[in-house]
Amino acid sequence: MKLGDFKALTFDVYGTLIDWESGMVAGLAPLTDRLPVPIARNAILETHARHESAQQAQTPGRAYSDLLATVYRRIAEEWGLAVSWDECRHYGDSVGDWPAFPDSAEALAYLKQHYRLIVLSNVDNRSFAASNTRLGVTFDAVYTAEDVGSYKPADANFDYMLSNLGALGLAKADILHTAESMFHDHKPANRHGLASAWIYRRHSDEGFGATMHPGETPSYDFRFDNMAAMVSAHQQEMLGGQ
Repeated sequence: MKLGDFKALTFDVYGTLIDWESGMVAGLAPLTDRLPVPIARNAILETHARHESAQQAQTPGRAYSDLLATVYRRIAEEWGLAVSWDECRHYGDSVGDWPAFPDSAEALAYLKQHYRLIVLSNVDNRSFAASNTRLGVTFDAVYTAEDVGSYKPADANFDYMLSNLGALGLAKADILHTAESMFHDHKPANRHGLASAWIYRRHSDEGFGATMHPGETPSYDFRFDNMAAMVSAHQQEMLGGQ
């Protein structure tokens, strides 16, 4: 299997192209700054992952920004901190402030020359639109949790994407699902028979950070530590084909 075998890249955005973990840690600073004992970064992220995943399962039809506000309140309650709803809402609205990884925009600009680029994201449309300005590329299609009414790793999100991509003339064999999260993306990609590329942003860290443990490790077809490495691999393929 080669990268050049595919016509479209379907992307998880947050964790893959947008540095959501740094965004989360910064957004939760009003809570962590009030804790009597400092808390490790991974512990913050794992707490967030637990509450976010539970809330997504409980209220799958809620917009991500609204859901994040509740996650903020749940974390505050767990840590014994009082918060106002305005503070919770501020966190929910912070997605557009989360930074892109330094290599994302340049990598997408290159890949756009060779693939159709598709988004399959666990956010609402307004939040993604704000993040998209940081990525600097026009995606060929955008499918969000708000569009579907559920959150990955639910099968409905992948069913929705595949149905719409079929209408655009793209078959499963044309698609390489490109994502960091084993839990949200690679596990359901396996179930749907999709080839996948693991963008292992956390390769120098421990654990799964802002995503839940996937259980048994899903399979994947390519692994890159970042998007720049994926671009480099594609360029080497192109040179080898000349």
